[in-house]
Amino acid sequence: MIFEETPLAGSWLIDLERIEDARGFFARAFCSDEFSGKGLDAGFVQCNVSYNRKRGTMRGMHYQRVPFEEAKLVRCTAGAIHDVIVDLRPGSATFGQHFGAALTAENRRMLFIPRGFAHGFLTLEDDSEVFYQMSSPYVPGSAAGLRFDDPALGITWPQAVEVVSERDLEFPPFDPAQFGR
Repeated sequence: MIFEETPLAGSWLIDLERIEDARGFFARAFCSDEFSGKGLDAGFVQCNVSYNRKRGTMRGMHYQRVPFEEAKLVRCTAGAIHDVIVDLRPGSATFGQHFGAALTAENRRMLFIPRGFAHGFLTLEDDSEVFYQMSSPYVPGSAAGLRFDDPALGITWPQAVEVVSERDLEFPPFDPAQFGR
């Protein structure tokens, strides 16, 4: 695996290191030793799949409240998404900042998201599927989110949002005070 640090401390873009031959290629998509070597909390206990029929589908910005924060390893297995994370860790030098990257079935890129981040994505193609590995089980009472279009976050999405859940539309704007800042 090839690890590329993002501007937000603790989050990484990860590319597959392919071994290719006439059959195609083989690549490791996860190795606990390599993740531990980078100091990444990778005790994954749950895997999720998100299938999205329409281009322009927004999911996010989701997170779990303390003490149920989740680290995630996210990969687009069909189609393409613009994946975005927001640092919500109060003591972080990049608190309130965001980072986005294209994850596609073609580039096979993954994004490692540490605990304490909000996460969301916008589908760039019809029939996009996203596979998540999670460090903590989902706890419904701890689920929270931020508005994906909040001007305070300043996220620029690469295309129009066409489909979004009522729940995601009801999320509050970003308020640093709610995170102890």
